[in-house]
Amino acid sequence: MESLITAAARALEAGDPLGALNRVALRNDAPSLALRGIAMAQLGDLAKAKALLRSAARAFGPREAVARARCVVAEAEIALVSRDLNWPAKALTAARATLASHGDLTNAAHAGHIEARRLLLLGRIDEAERTLTEIRACPLPPASQVVRELVVAGIAIRRLKSNEARAALDLAARAARRANIPALVAEVDGASLILKTPAARLIARGSEHPLLLGEVERLATSTALVVDSFHHVVRRQGIAVSLGTRPVLFALARLLAQAWPEDVSREALISGAFQARHADESHRARLRVEIGRLRTQLRPLAEISATKQGFELAPRKTRDVIVLARPVEEKHAAVLAILADGEPWSSSALALALRMSARTVQRALEELARSNKVQSFGHGRARRWMTPPVPGFPTGLLLPSPLLKA
Repeated sequence: MESLITAAARALEAGDPLGALNRVALRNDAPSLALRGIAMAQLGDLAKAKALLRSAARAFGPREAVARARCVVAEAEIALVSRDLNWPAKALTAARATLASHGDLTNAAHAGHIEARRLLLLGRIDEAERTLTEIRACPLPPASQVVRELVVAGIAIRRLKSNEARAALDLAARAARRANIPALVAEVDGASLILKTPAARLIARGSEHPLLLGEVERLATSTALVVDSFHHVVRRQGIAVSLGTRPVLFALARLLAQAWPEDVSREALISGAFQARHADESHRARLRVEIGRLRTQLRPLAEISATKQGFELAPRKTRDVIVLARPVEEKHAAVLAILADGEPWSSSALALALRMSARTVQRALEELARSNKVQSFGHGRARRWMTPPVPGFPTGLLLPSPLLKA
């Protein structure tokens, strides 16, 4: 009987969930329930997988703390894949501590990787990095090495460190080939596409072109005056002026930068910044006030001068002005950017990741659904949202292959 358990575990490690189920499908002992749960997760039936893993955790005796902790780790991975970001993170932390105290360093490390990936999804990059550094050094199996390097790459990408991201993805690709698990290889290939896909648009002198991540990174050392629409900042080298809480001022700065070295008419500024269809004297008075405020904010970086038609931007200590814009700009671009990972998200998870209210996110999803840009399935709390399927989009499922090793 134990030989069947071992064979099923090896089948899961090799990425063969059907082979594992053939060996334990009719058994209801705790190890078999856990293996069946992992197999069902790899096959995509996450609800069934979660139920089996919870049954396994209850079936393990009080002296089998390590086995129960491994079940918690597997359930945490399922929560991550299904974007259940409200899943109790303290349970994963406790399971990780149990595994480490009993010498199961491989699974303790994997628990840490899951925790870091969750933090990364929530945009808590510093915490994700600290979690990685806390993981005790130990030889990891290839599949776990893939997970770790994907987290390292994700942190590097969000910090615009393209060389570090490329190095981590190269290591992940080599580990995935050693693991010989097609889903892992596809996961790494999908992550590597980020470095080959436009990450932004550069707008300068009336023209625009796409930028890859490495090109965006190089702008950080550019001498140009950069109007950054990602962070609502105007910067040049070490000097930065944040306009994140002043959307009208940022809109004016962007309009002036996009037209540079030409000026922008008052009508165009009023229409673009105030969303007014017809300019009247009250709009012109407000424009004068807002331009005065913007002039004060940008004084370390540029001057704003009045012209016969409107206003023009005059940068200090540089001859270049550029606008760094998102690849796609629309009302709900942030929601679409998160859903682009191809995974199903709940509205509550999106609200956590975007740091918005649940009602704001729900309204955005409903608008996007009406324009066929997102789709949903399920009802109530089980409802999930995702972008329409993209051919060849890799799966995000990365369950720990060594979960039930002794």
